[in-house]
Amino acid sequence: MNPFDLILATLGGALIGLAASGLLFSVGRIAGISGIVGGLLKPTGGDVAWRITFILGLLMGGVALALTGAEVFAAPAERSLWAIAIAGLLVGFGVRMGNGCTSGHGVCGLTRRSRRSLAATAMFMATGALTATIIEFFKGGIL
Repeated sequence: MNPFDLILATLGGALIGLAASGLLFSVGRIAGISGIVGGLLKPTGGDVAWRITFILGLLMGGVALALTGAEVFAAPAERSLWAIAIAGLLVGFGVRMGNGCTSGHGVCGLTRRSRRSLAATAMFMATGALTATIIEFFKGGIL
């Protein structure tokens, strides 16, 4: 890792923290992506506009980055459609089981000193590390 990568990672983390804080202070909501999207599936009165705005902001950031020709969208290894589908289902299952996602627990929950978020974050980090290790060991990193 070169110093420029460290600066970009630090800047990215700071921007995520600022965005999460901004949502909490302006709307009084936690920036948990699964909860924001889930709230659109069963909307309540006056609770839709900020959710759509937040998701559009995420999408616009990705589009802006893609338009710059950034290499961050290049996948390091080809994945089969089945592997992607299974991974998506497992993530969705974990989000439901853990009552939140990495952004809700890892970014927002830990900063609020939530014990539940600490347990959830420790679990998804350990599970991710174990899964990556198993895939690397048995499949050479390609699934």
